[in-house]
Amino acid sequence: MIIQDFQEKKNNRVPISMVTCYDSWSAALIAQTEIDCVLVGDSLAMVVYGHDSTIPVSVGTMAAHTAAVRRGMPEGFIIGDLPFLSCRKGLEQAMDSVGSIMSAGANAVKLEGAAGNVELVAHIVESGVPVMGHLGLTPQSVHQLGGFKVQGRGQGAAETLRNQALELEGAGCFALVLEAIPAKVAAEVSRALTIPTIGIGAGPDVDGQVLVLQDLLGVNTSFRPKFVRTWMDGSTLIREALDAYHRDVTSGQFPNGRESYR
Repeated sequence: MIIQDFQEKKNNRVPISMVTCYDSWSAALIAQTEIDCVLVGDSLAMVVYGHDSTIPVSVGTMAAHTAAVRRGMPEGFIIGDLPFLSCRKGLEQAMDSVGSIMSAGANAVKLEGAAGNVELVAHIVESGVPVMGHLGLTPQSVHQLGGFKVQGRGQGAAETLRNQALELEGAGCFALVLEAIPAKVAAEVSRALTIPTIGIGAGPDVDGQVLVLQDLLGVNTSFRPKFVRTWMDGSTLIREALDAYHRDVTSGQFPNGRESYR
């Protein structure tokens, strides 16, 4: 997939599939599937490192994981998240952050929010870097939002979200993530934009969907929001495999002769 394919899929009403990816081994598996693109999301702060928000992750950490994903999928389309405050300390530092993520192997960056970011998005795009926007529930603003809550409810909030989406499109974003907003609002925003929208908890009437890989594989059993569907009982399968390994080790059945060097 290349950057122009996003718009082509929107124009032809072909939904876009995106999953998060944080490491090389899972990237190599995804590269063998039909998934369109991957997001090296700052959600790795929670999924990989066990934090209760995305805030603790740094640009260096995001760059390291982006590089690992690139090594696993040399030809895949990778979007790298710009983490908390990485673009709010002046233009020079913001562009250093963008440069770090792109140099690590990303094809594009993702930036949360519109307020205070529209001119920056335009500058990044003018500098030759594709930018994906992100509106609705923006996890980096969890303290300001009062928690991980649905956004865009009510006419005023929905109108603000729509206007921000149009601003980001005008600034040059090639696509927009809509997270945790009412399906009707997401549909209205998608119709208002010429660029594709990718939903997570935003209903079916958007131009694509993104989920956390560990969620859709059923590995993360402690977090199961309404919008997550699982396509595999990964948690049970992994536990059963580990228990079977343990039994074979303790019973002396592993390793056997074929699994030993002579």
